[in-house]
Amino acid sequence: MLVSLTVGKVDAGVAVLLTEDKRLIEFPSILLPPDISSGSIVDITVARNLQSEAAADSAFSNLQNTIFRTFGQRAPSPPVLRCRNATQTSVVLEWDPVDIATASLRSLSLYRNGSKAGTIPRPTETLSTKISGLAVDTEYTFHLVLRTSAGTFNSERLTVRTHKMTELSGITITPGVMPAQLKESLHKTAEKIGAKIVDQVRIDTTHFVCTEGRGQLWERAVETNVPVVVPDWLIGCEREGRIVGVRGYYLNADPRLRQVGPGVQQQQQKSPQPSPRTEVTPPTPDRTTAAGTAKEDDVESEDDEEGPPPPPKTDETDAPPEPKTATEEPKARVEDVKPSSSHGEEGPDNDDEDSNGTETDDYDEKASEAGHIPVRTKQQGGTDTPDNEKFDDVAL
Repeated sequence: MLVSLTVGKVDAGVAVLLTEDKRLIEFPSILLPPDISSGSIVDITVARNLQSEAAADSAFSNLQNTIFRTFGQRAPSPPVLRCRNATQTSVVLEWDPVDIATASLRSLSLYRNGSKAGTIPRPTETLSTKISGLAVDTEYTFHLVLRTSAGTFNSERLTVRTHKMTELSGITITPGVMPAQLKESLHKTAEKIGAKIVDQVRIDTTHFVCTEGRGQLWERAVETNVPVVVPDWLIGCEREGRIVGVRGYYLNADPRLRQVGPGVQQQQQKSPQPSPRTEVTPPTPDRTTAAGTAKEDDVESEDDEEGPPPPPKTDETDAPPEPKTATEEPKARVEDVKPSSSHGEEGPDNDDEDSNGTETDDYDEKASEAGHIPVRTKQQGGTDTPDNEKFDDVAL
């Protein structure tokens, strides 16, 4: 198709062309011949290029297919959550590596009982986490939420119940430095109670057992805050039939801090006790049986009749004189008894001298040697005065 146009105005960028019916068309000046000026008539041929059009369509279709194969064929996969280990107060969760296909990863979050518990750091590298501080024998529900540029994807909900105090299958032990015989015994005890033993300190390791604090495993356990205990702790769990506290079982801990549980108390109660001791006493004349002898097993009770009263005590003045031996001299004691008047008033203090002025407290040395003690007595028929006081020798 040939079209004739008149050049109206030409500048550096655009030229104004006029059609035969006086229509204005803006045309790029760079496409006009260089010697064109205002008033020139130019012929422009317009034709459709089918070959170039087909090539353009093919290129566009190839681009669309490439985009679909790269970004539209596979969407990100929801995460798969599992329980790796559970104890009385903690749960270890793990999952497969996240598959985001060709999308961009934004975040990976953990939810507990429908509430957000936290965001997982480095989701492409971290494949497990440990939740501590849980209640004993309690049920919890967990799930993961994966957010990507292609959308949000949730894992299936996982229900986990923490263990009871008597459930020991959650114990996971990493043994450290200890004698070979003790390590073998540790394996047998762990197998007996259902505990697990692993060679490395992992996220699900609950206790590190050793007798010496040294080695790379011990350093790893201290770095990750894993309790380091002696082998007696596992033996205590087996003995008690329940998980026991670790306070008294740390390295260099005082063994007196270890508390004895009901299991040991019951074992002590079942241990044989010594039989009560029976003492045999000879029969007394007042308590005889029909055969004339007292039984050895008779035990006096409160309802039994009281035995004969003890013999009355005698005063020292009425006691018979003790026989004098060659090796022991009799001991004598002088008791001064002050006489009282008939009216209840104390008489004059004339104990030292009698009416004649001579001392009356002196006693015969022979009487002292014979075991006699001078005691003041009142004379028969005499008056109750200090002048009539005399001393009589009374034998002990």
